[in-house]
Amino acid sequence: MSTPAIGRVGIWSLELRFGDPVEAAEAAAEIDELGFGALWIPGGIDDAVLGSVDALLDVTSRITIATGIINIWKHKPQVVAAWFAGQSAQRQARLLLGLGISHGPMIGEAWQKPLAKTREFLDGLDSAGMPRDQLCLAALGPKMLALSGERTAGAHPYLVTPQHTATARDILGPGKLLAPEQGVILQDDPARARQAARSALAMYQALPNYRNNWLRLGFSQADVDSVSDALLDGLFAWGDLETIAGRVREHHDAGADHVCLQVIQGEGGNIAGLRAACRALAGELL
Repeated sequence: MSTPAIGRVGIWSLELRFGDPVEAAEAAAEIDELGFGALWIPGGIDDAVLGSVDALLDVTSRITIATGIINIWKHKPQVVAAWFAGQSAQRQARLLLGLGISHGPMIGEAWQKPLAKTREFLDGLDSAGMPRDQLCLAALGPKMLALSGERTAGAHPYLVTPQHTATARDILGPGKLLAPEQGVILQDDPARARQAARSALAMYQALPNYRNNWLRLGFSQADVDSVSDALLDGLFAWGDLETIAGRVREHHDAGADHVCLQVIQGEGGNIAGLRAACRALAGELL
């Protein structure tokens, strides 16, 4: 099998994973109709993301459904491969399974070395017949990026800058999928935009793999510890549609094949707000 077509731009959404199922179904169908190439949903905190993927496949007809991520501590590779094998050929062609190692503080005493654990999981998928071309890894550091190119279709980095995209492309080389997530905030007021970004970053700011990656990208320890404006402006694109489109172009120019946009709404965000933002982004980017 070949890697699914995901286009140049997609949507990454918490709301469609955890929001009201009826509203989520209607929103997913609209995002499909708008022409985005892929719809990414998170799965890192539990073991139920495959059921959510099934639900989104049911209500869409064209768009690729991707995971960002399947937490490899919470799933068995044989179960994932069997679930995939049980899909129709038409549904398989619209599936891209992003896998991730999660975070030591979230896993606790069971935590093992990330590269070894990821290789073990990939070995299990290989043994169960899962096509490598429909897998990618949530890779940040150089070694995980290299592994993503060796054993899967490519990489899905999260909370990164265009500079990281350029580095990732150099490591992956040509011909491998590179699909970074990019948080976007449709807000012109700097204080409001940065507050929304700061709130979105709160659950990630203390996690070592993200902190280490931001330091590798040139942010200072003070930037990371204080969640400085420089860090927020580097990780999130905020402002008008033209400004956000400019950040997407930076990723593409740096070597990204696909950029998945996570609409950051701040407090009170909902599926209706997501749909409105997706319409506006589609008009500018598609």
